[in-house]
Amino acid sequence: MDLATIWFALVVLCWVLFAVLEGFDFGVGVLAGVLGRDDHERGAAIRTVGPVWDGNEVWLVAAIGVTFAAFPVWYAALLSGLYLPMVGLLLALAARGVALEFRGKVDSAAWRRRADVVLGVSSLLSAAGVGAVLALATTGLALGPGGAVAGDGIGRSLAPLVSAPALVGALVGVLAALLQGAAFLGLRTTGPVRVRARRVAVLTAGALAVVVAVLAGVAAPVAAPVAALAVVAGVAAARRREGLAFGAASLTVLGGVVAAFAAHAPVVLPSTLGPAFSLTVAGAAASPAALEVITVAGVLVLPGVVAYQAFSYWVFRRRVASGREVTA
Repeated sequence: MDLATIWFALVVLCWVLFAVLEGFDFGVGVLAGVLGRDDHERGAAIRTVGPVWDGNEVWLVAAIGVTFAAFPVWYAALLSGLYLPMVGLLLALAARGVALEFRGKVDSAAWRRRADVVLGVSSLLSAAGVGAVLALATTGLALGPGGAVAGDGIGRSLAPLVSAPALVGALVGVLAALLQGAAFLGLRTTGPVRVRARRVAVLTAGALAVVVAVLAGVAAPVAAPVAALAVVAGVAAARRREGLAFGAASLTVLGGVVAAFAAHAPVVLPSTLGPAFSLTVAGAAASPAALEVITVAGVLVLPGVVAYQAFSYWVFRRRVASGREVTA
């Protein structure tokens, strides 16, 4: 296996880690204001992701950074063709971070409620944005010779945003985040939020399975396993097997992201103008010398990031009580 293929696998891994880890963050952000009936319950839901959400966002930075370093042509085509969706995603992530960080800065229930609204809306938009971007990266852009994106001005980036693949991807992204978030809340809380989260997990699992089975024309061979994993998550939640439910929900997201990148491999970005203009792993990769240099950097940096994040999850592994009294 050559270095270009290895780095393509690492790009996919970074996107998988971002989608899986931030997926339940997004879901919790949306569901905290829905499942929490008062300030105490909403706060309990948000505290489940409070210590880890900012670390999870590192993997988006890693995904974009690795693409820039290892596949500059792919990076240029993807970011120039999708600059509006990417800017919208970054703004939503920024608003979400502000809501999480400033929620407890003022001792006011009204202040916290407004922060919860911002958190819910920004988390919803973030989940939709990630789904849309991955769908467009899978179905392709209007690439011409050399990976140049056809079109001028704002329309070049706005047109893909309102296309059918983007809308379907946004829907799948939201449903996957809600399923993961509900399963995570069922796993990490006690009391009334835990009970309500199980019900939401069952409903969203069924909805996601139907959408994937009916609408996932891309990567059709893996649509059935992904839909089946969503069903497993729903059944496990109904049977109060929160660990299994969260694991199956996470595998659902993992399978969807891998399918998105593997659908046209070794093509990394299809061209809707013709297959001759599509970008491949070999054609979009940096020079062999550059790949060797970043390989050394990756070997030194990535294991430390993974170890630190695993340690943080271990430290904050205990359940958060959402009731006034801790219940089993």
